[in-house]
Amino acid sequence: MAEPAPDPAPARTALVTGASRGIGRAVALGLRDAGLDVALLARDADRLADVAAEVRERGRTAVVLPADVTNARAVAGAVARAEAELGSVDLLVNNAGRIDAEVPLWEADADEWWQVLETNVRGPFLLARHVLPGMLARGGGRVVDLNSGSGSHDMTVASAYNLSKTALMRLGHHLHAAGHAHGLRVLEVAPGVVQTDMTGSMRMHADRSEWTPVERTVEVVTAFARGELDACSGWFVRVSDDTPESLRRLAGEATAAAPRHLRVLPAGGTDPLAEGLTGR
Repeated sequence: MAEPAPDPAPARTALVTGASRGIGRAVALGLRDAGLDVALLARDADRLADVAAEVRERGRTAVVLPADVTNARAVAGAVARAEAELGSVDLLVNNAGRIDAEVPLWEADADEWWQVLETNVRGPFLLARHVLPGMLARGGGRVVDLNSGSGSHDMTVASAYNLSKTALMRLGHHLHAAGHAHGLRVLEVAPGVVQTDMTGSMRMHADRSEWTPVERTVEVVTAFARGELDACSGWFVRVSDDTPESLRRLAGEATAAAPRHLRVLPAGGTDPLAEGLTGR
């Protein structure tokens, strides 16, 4: 049996989706400050050009990739261009996302509901599908999914967002399970409640006065890019509670078979599923 691949080298390049504003822009600039060259993908070419100019101000390479993450042909072309101009994509950051109306499912608009799934699940799938073959051929790499605490529990509104973030977490767990032996490292990162255009439009945050600083997300993503959190591959982390230091400590103390993974909770101590499902 072949030996598992070692942890990949620190990332030199990254592709960030939803990079034109908000968390994506902050992450792209944080990776720039960490010494990475960055491919920037979003639909708004003008805003991407502005972010690219900020990347280049510090002497790093920026590749502008105007594309819709739900368009398979556009994603394939964007990834090919990023690899050609950067030489590789060592880190993929799936940040692009959207939310549906804050209503229960039976009041949801069917088209909007499905569009949220397309953006939040099909998008990361397409990016991973086109980035990972080259990444794995080079001995491995890293994927960060910008997830949400809503992916871990039931919500009474925005059912498409709720479902999509749970599905995204499962997608990340799949990549870890299937790719870890080949050098792939994956992290599901919940950024807390960052003040962005999306959160600012939500009723549930209308009276909020305290927001999670976006710098906490940048700190965790850049630490992962450097290889400092590879022991947490496959985990769900929440930057309002987790820091690179606390995660490294927690990884060293972990005793669960699959820490920070989605699991079915048993009904009680005599539930026959307690061992059959929750122990996996």
